[in-house]
Amino acid sequence: MSQEKTKDMRKVALTSLSGTSIEWYDFFLYGTAAAVIFPKAFFPQDLPTMVVLIASFSTFAVGFLARPLGGAIFGHFGDRVGRKKTLVVALMMMGVATTLIGFLPTYQSIGVMAPLLLVVLRFVQGLAIGGQWGGAMLLVTESAPKDQRGWYGAYAQAGAPVGVILANLAFLGVSASLSEADFMDWGWRLPFIASFVLILISMYVQLKLEDTPAFKALAANQVPTDTAQQTTVVKSPVIEVLRRYPKRIVLAAGAFLSIQVTFYILIAFVVAYGVNSPTVTLSRDMMLTAVLVAAAIMVPSQFYFSGLSDRLGRKTVYRWGAILTGLWGFALFPLIDTGDPILICVAVTMGLVFLGMQYGPQAAFFTELFSTEVRYSGASLGYQLGAIVGGALAPTIAVLLWNNFGIFWVSVYIALAAILTLISLSQLTETQGSDLME
Repeated sequence: MSQEKTKDMRKVALTSLSGTSIEWYDFFLYGTAAAVIFPKAFFPQDLPTMVVLIASFSTFAVGFLARPLGGAIFGHFGDRVGRKKTLVVALMMMGVATTLIGFLPTYQSIGVMAPLLLVVLRFVQGLAIGGQWGGAMLLVTESAPKDQRGWYGAYAQAGAPVGVILANLAFLGVSASLSEADFMDWGWRLPFIASFVLILISMYVQLKLEDTPAFKALAANQVPTDTAQQTTVVKSPVIEVLRRYPKRIVLAAGAFLSIQVTFYILIAFVVAYGVNSPTVTLSRDMMLTAVLVAAAIMVPSQFYFSGLSDRLGRKTVYRWGAILTGLWGFALFPLIDTGDPILICVAVTMGLVFLGMQYGPQAAFFTELFSTEVRYSGASLGYQLGAIVGGALAPTIAVLLWNNFGIFWVSVYIALAAILTLISLSQLTETQGSDLME
């Protein structure tokens, strides 16, 4: 790759990273708030703590219910009108919804309307994130050289841990600057309101990029197939991908289960567990700091394992990540229960590093599973169906298992998700080195 092309590729990669980071920042703000803010702000306080916590995490799940719909809608337009335009619309939706959450009246002000409005805005967040991932991921992977597709795909994937870092820094910064009363009264709103400014900045950058070479060739009717015919933009990409790749979509969703279940347990449930556990008393800031440190270490580890997948294959790296994630689930909570800040950081960090072995190569892997004319739709549907099955109720299920059977069964839950991911991977073919122009 020439120096000029390398420079352009870095611009695309960094732009994708900035967009996904801000988008995930918005999405994860909600997860953190659902653990520590929303139970007190949007629900009646005369209910048992566990009931309120479950109700709060249930609103968190609504975003996941909307994600497959968002993936279908944005996938349709992404395959029809281009990756870049669709991505910008998704970013705008997320910015507006997140900002409005920052202005919502509490339960004490308007009663049951407060959680209902919260659910509506969370649904819009889900629609937006359903469309964002496919656009940002394809913007990078369809532009990258074949032998570096895993590495560059990590830029889009790194947005998730960077979003976690930004969300936790935002809450920690506001919390440290205000009294507890002011933080719970109005301070928690500031990170949500600030997101709109960040989205505007990201949109400005996104609008300066061209669409991907693969889509421009497709739109120009220049993409050859194995039958020496030409592929064109299809009228109904979602219907077409469901007709041609139903098994592949389901298996892609299954391959995503371990990542989703474990990720949301690590960034949302463990905060609630540490703050509310009867066996150990941990502060909100301590748990948020542990998640912050872990996410920061996850970023370089993702790049390492993504680059490794360019040499060893997507499935090999992904498979070992699932195995180690499932095993680490049984070490996670005993380490947290020590109450030692260092061991708590180790517990969460190693969990996210093992997830990075899966999540890093995923962008290139899912890109390579589908042909150009339905790639946005296929990759988005696989990703978002896995998200709704794996991530939507992960914190809620974890709370129920912990409350009714004990924390050990949350570890079993993590291991079961890893097993299902391994089964799905075994049914998918290796995609490393695929030609994306086909």
